[in-house]
Amino acid sequence: MKRRPTPELLDTDSGTVEEVAGAMRDLRSFNQRLGGVSTTRDLIETVVRKTGGKDFSLLEVAAGTGFVPIQVRRELGSEGVKLNITLLDRVPTHLPRNGAARKVAADALHVPFQDSAFDLVSSSLFLHHLSPENVVKFAYESLRVCRVAVLVNDLLRHPLHLALAYAGVPIYRSRITRNDAPASVKQAYTIDEMTDFFRTAGAAKVEAQRYFLFRMGVIAWKADPNDLIGDTSS
Repeated sequence: MKRRPTPELLDTDSGTVEEVAGAMRDLRSFNQRLGGVSTTRDLIETVVRKTGGKDFSLLEVAAGTGFVPIQVRRELGSEGVKLNITLLDRVPTHLPRNGAARKVAADALHVPFQDSAFDLVSSSLFLHHLSPENVVKFAYESLRVCRVAVLVNDLLRHPLHLALAYAGVPIYRSRITRNDAPASVKQAYTIDEMTDFFRTAGAAKVEAQRYFLFRMGVIAWKADPNDLIGDTSS
């Protein structure tokens, strides 16, 4: 299945306040029930296991409400893992109004932080919105800002996944989701493509695998993980 860049309405807030809110509720449901939270949790647990760290600063890029990292922080807290989260989104109104995490409005391709400012940089359901050239730019920028690794949680492009996205149209809450769900699958990447982007950007090692219901999880290590054992913020 060839990648087909397809406009998504939520990218430009093309809808009423109610439609945008409905789309955000749909996204939360997808992440809670269809592998979003569990994928990011598994990626962080892999980092914990390979580095021995228990305390990480994490920048979530294109965070929206920050539901995924905040939920993962809650779940991992019971295992003694601490996440100090900063949420970054280009649109201030996308960010949560509560004080669940530090927030900043900025461009994902020009992150306003110094080199190695965070242990981890994470992103969920964002990179499929970008062109291949901009995914590589994101990879360069996120590797610059992280100290340990970049975590990517995104969709896999596959014909069956596209069929499932269309099958769900009658139950989506928002007109925006009815357009954007199939569009997202059409312009998603494969694991091999995503791995190549981060290798091009200079990752020391890239680990990637398929997760539940056509999700991919990618860990792009800034250095060999064996060299990071015992070298975290804890």
